[in-house]
Amino acid sequence: MSKILIKNIKGLVQAGEQIPSVRRGAEMKQLEVLENAYLALEDGEVIAYGPMNEWEGIIDWRELEIIDADGCFVLPAFIDSHTHTVFAKTREEEFVDRIHGLSYEEIAARGGGILNSARKLSELSEENLYSDAKKRIERIIQTGTGALEIKSGYGLSLEGELKMLRVIKRLKESMPIVIKATFLGAHAFPAEYKENERAYIDLIINQMLPAIHAEQLADYIDVFCERNYFSVAEMEEILKAGIAYGLKPKVHVNQFSILGGVEKAVELGAISVDHLEEIDEKDIQALKKSNVIPTLLPGCSHFLSIPFGDARRMIEAGLPIALASDFNPGSSPNYDLMTILSLACIKQKMTPEEGINALTINAAAALELSESHGKIALGRKSPIMLTNEIPSLAYLAYAFGEQHVQRIFI
Repeated sequence: MSKILIKNIKGLVQAGEQIPSVRRGAEMKQLEVLENAYLALEDGEVIAYGPMNEWEGIIDWRELEIIDADGCFVLPAFIDSHTHTVFAKTREEEFVDRIHGLSYEEIAARGGGILNSARKLSELSEENLYSDAKKRIERIIQTGTGALEIKSGYGLSLEGELKMLRVIKRLKESMPIVIKATFLGAHAFPAEYKENERAYIDLIINQMLPAIHAEQLADYIDVFCERNYFSVAEMEEILKAGIAYGLKPKVHVNQFSILGGVEKAVELGAISVDHLEEIDEKDIQALKKSNVIPTLLPGCSHFLSIPFGDARRMIEAGLPIALASDFNPGSSPNYDLMTILSLACIKQKMTPEEGINALTINAAAALELSESHGKIALGRKSPIMLTNEIPSLAYLAYAFGEQHVQRIFI
């Protein structure tokens, strides 16, 4: 039995029995911080917490690891609800192309981007794909991430998509954190279907989805609804087919243009709508009438030099923002959610409190993990992070590039 007492905590963050499962709008500025606190864990489960002057007599001192967290904060580990962590190779050559003036869409039009990753993935064995992703996730955990969503979408064939999802399933079974799998066969049209896009949609619906269902390989279904990719009508058809197999929608919408995908995703009961670099009043009104979690991906905006999602407009409209890394080899090669927190504060004018809510309880809602993750409460076993000694919580966002995480408890 493992027993841990963390004492003299400068600030115990997001700890409480009445913290809501989602924070919307102005509520996102609220953040519970218990100063000069203790936290007791037994086999990873929270058994007690509170102010230091109340801890005596609560803890059994036998075989107890004691950690002095003087000057440090303790938070629920962050949750990354949108990633592409399983991929074959990095794409730094496209990074250089963008420096030379090519846009993301221009690179994609000449066979780069998603199609580039698909070609590289087809050449890599399932074992190597798994081994590489496992190493990435080990590094991801050390930066403070305690739950992860991973999408397919670099297979773009029956064999390739199944290979990716089987790797994700192995990762779910072997890694110490919760991982959710999303089927994103509708990420782009493969080159061989350029003249017959209908045939690829039929392949997704008639072959990929039944095979994925037979092996229970996915929790969610995603579609990249965007100009030059999948239309709203195509997204609707694919999502409805996935729903029939028990997959819930989590979709890419409004990255470069507004096509009406947000309203349709809300209508179809999406868990989250992700990207939203572009948004209009119709989208906001549709989201306000729903429980869908709008998820912003500032790492992608930063890396591609495209607009950042208008977080302030969404928060002022009363929406519950989540943040995620969009970690992938082409448009956001960063998995450190501390960097995402910093970008959200600097570029999207979110406060540190709003950002932490967006990476904890709201991100948990975007992965349907509200009952287990996103806050510190009695009986919970969700991962917890201990920071290094820092002057304030705002320092996490302020000191971008600095390693803030001292230890993760899983």
